[in-house]
Amino acid sequence: MNSQRVLTSIAVMSATIMQVLDTTIINVALPNMAGQLDATPDNISWVLTSYLIASAIFMPLTGFITDRLGQKRFLLISIAGFVISSALCGMATSLAQMVMFRFLQGVFGASLVPLSQSIMLQTYPGEQRGKAMAIWAMGVMVAPILGPTLGGWLTEVISWRWTFYINLPVGIASFILAVRYVPDTPTKERRMDWLGFASLAVGIGAVQLVLDRGNQDDWFSSQMLIFATVVAVIAFAFFIIYTLTGKHHPLFDLRIFRDRNFLVASLIMTTIGVGFFGGMVLQSLFLQNFLGYPTFEAGLYMAPRGLASFFVMIFVGKFSGRFPPRNFVLIGIACSVAGNYLMTRFTGDISASDLIWPMILQGMGMGLVFVPISTLAFTTLPKAVAAEAAGIYSLIRTFGSALGISILATYFSRTTEQTWNLMRGEITPYSNTLHAYLAPLHLGSEDPQGIALAAKAVIHQAQNIGYIDSFWFATINFVVMLPLILLVRTPAKGAPAPVQVSPE
Repeated sequence: MNSQRVLTSIAVMSATIMQVLDTTIINVALPNMAGQLDATPDNISWVLTSYLIASAIFMPLTGFITDRLGQKRFLLISIAGFVISSALCGMATSLAQMVMFRFLQGVFGASLVPLSQSIMLQTYPGEQRGKAMAIWAMGVMVAPILGPTLGGWLTEVISWRWTFYINLPVGIASFILAVRYVPDTPTKERRMDWLGFASLAVGIGAVQLVLDRGNQDDWFSSQMLIFATVVAVIAFAFFIIYTLTGKHHPLFDLRIFRDRNFLVASLIMTTIGVGFFGGMVLQSLFLQNFLGYPTFEAGLYMAPRGLASFFVMIFVGKFSGRFPPRNFVLIGIACSVAGNYLMTRFTGDISASDLIWPMILQGMGMGLVFVPISTLAFTTLPKAVAAEAAGIYSLIRTFGSALGISILATYFSRTTEQTWNLMRGEITPYSNTLHAYLAPLHLGSEDPQGIALAAKAVIHQAQNIGYIDSFWFATINFVVMLPLILLVRTPAKGAPAPVQVSPE
């Protein structure tokens, strides 16, 4: 039985790690990918957000499909679909193809995390479930943090396409083990709130469309984006009203948000998407596009974040019973503020230590925030609604990550463009600044080579200011979280009730 338990764990955890790794493994490969797919820095982020949005939309269907098909069959379909869509991503020749195949990846991968958690809880006896969840949490949290390093190595040594092809051997091995060792569950009839699901899916998709296309289409100058905004507002309003007042089996019980701890933790998780996940994408672009680092070297510079988070999570797990979770979160947010603030001082001639220390502080912040804030979210909830709350919380975490990436990518692109428009006015034959810049190069203001050099310098500086402003935005984003965490309540006695999570 012990060997079967181990092999079952390997089967489901390898599938889970494969899925969560794909949220970040392509981060450092984005510049290479953008070049081959003819994409700009702002719309290449669709490759990330399409995956996250698909996961957020289809995650609520996990419980329904599990009941109708059984957990083993559903797990096998999810793994097979994820592997096939990964292969298609590796073969994509255009941005449109890549976004479509990444969306498919998100559809099939949406249920892998909640399914794996449920199977791990079923596989281990009650006294060992804490150990099982520690293994599960480590994989779910550390895999996406270490993703950029692995992605950088694959892109540098082979090709960016191998950030997708690497899923094939892992997925096939997971599939074979799952066929042999993962237990099945009986099928049963299950009602599904399809109208609520459809309205939520439409709302999420419309919001993401506005964020992804806003900068390119000049926001509300575009009739399409105005229409998408109206659709999003109507869809979310309908979902809330229908869920709260309808006499049906709702997709979610939104009354859970009456719990202050859960509401505050959900707000923080949404806000974290900007600072953590959006910042991670910009850091990769900064290292490669601005500093000109090779892909693998950029991945190595981002590795200290993952290592710091790994060791801090071990520390938090060991001492979580001795200190209130809120203390860990406050220290974690402080570390994140410090790490992002140091990045606002980045220039084109920074040293290695200037790069590494912010990464370490951010990694510490991630390790100190993620698990304790999840603990606080469920501390004051009744056990009867814990499973449903876990489903809502996973959806918020995934959607917040997608929002964060889109918001910060758009902010960077917009700030860079505005700075360039201001600075290019200095490139005229009458500009004393231009004459002073070209004089040491023995070039004149009417020399085509001199104008080209000056224009290149202005673009470079505009990008630098764009990155700095974006890192300031992320820093302020973390500062805003501080008063929120002070609103949570920690019971005076006893540990928080354990959350029994099902694939709901």
